[in-house]
Amino acid sequence: MYAMSAPELIRIVSRSSPMALAQVERVRTELAALHPGIRTEVLPVTTSGDRWMGDLAKLGGKGAFTKEVDAALLAGEADLAVHCVKDVPADRPLPAGTTFAAFLKRDDIRDALIDPAGRTLDELPPGTRIGTSSVRRIAQLAASHPHLNCVPMRGNAGRRLAKLAGGEADALLLAVSGLERIGATEHISEVLSVETMCPPIGAGVLALQCREDDAATIDTVSGLGDRDAWREATAERMFLHVLQGHCNSPIAGYARSEPSGDLSLRARVFTPDGKTVLNAHEWAGPLDPATLGTSVAVTLLRQGARELIDSIAH
Repeated sequence: MYAMSAPELIRIVSRSSPMALAQVERVRTELAALHPGIRTEVLPVTTSGDRWMGDLAKLGGKGAFTKEVDAALLAGEADLAVHCVKDVPADRPLPAGTTFAAFLKRDDIRDALIDPAGRTLDELPPGTRIGTSSVRRIAQLAASHPHLNCVPMRGNAGRRLAKLAGGEADALLLAVSGLERIGATEHISEVLSVETMCPPIGAGVLALQCREDDAATIDTVSGLGDRDAWREATAERMFLHVLQGHCNSPIAGYARSEPSGDLSLRARVFTPDGKTVLNAHEWAGPLDPATLGTSVAVTLLRQGARELIDSIAH
């Protein structure tokens, strides 16, 4: 069989935030271990989502964090893009001409509470200001801890920690995986279970995106892929695609591959005030991951998810 010659240089495009660059370093390290002869260089871009501090929906939602990265890939300025799967819109297909070559082994999918006084979520007194702009977190806190107040807060994790230190909030909710990537886990006062705070679709998964016609790069980086991460991300993204959720939809969920190979998907759709919660949890059995995602979405649509999602302005 003819072996495709590996590229000598792979140019990686990424958001320019410290966390995004830390993610790229993980990819470079894993790539160097797999293919010691290949050089990599990084093309950092500042996206409209990184520059904009207002409501993301006004920018057209989560594509705000991927548009400029996609453009560099499609223009041939870079060969590989590194994305957090949770930032890649699932309600529309990937940009034409691009494909996911691999999903890396999944990181922690949970959220963490950061309280300077070291308290747990249940110990926070009424009126505590929680800094978050995530509709998913706001809806779940409204359902489980209605006595806490959410105050809008955007920006990368480092910036949010600085805002907390500056008194703009009393506590924060941030992703454990993000804090691990920037080496800031010492701030965590409690890691929340997925039952307490259901994660966003695609949490903790890094995706490697290439041009569809770039077989050499796809072949080279696909070896970094993790089968469980692929199955879980595929089920979750198909679920979100069928629901046609947008960035203002309080949708949460996660798929899990058991050591036995069994795959399950648990998902929830909330009203923004947390008063209505739709729940589904199904096992794939013989179904492929995408069919599992479709099935869970249909279960929630039968419970009224479409009306719930469409009633939220975006």
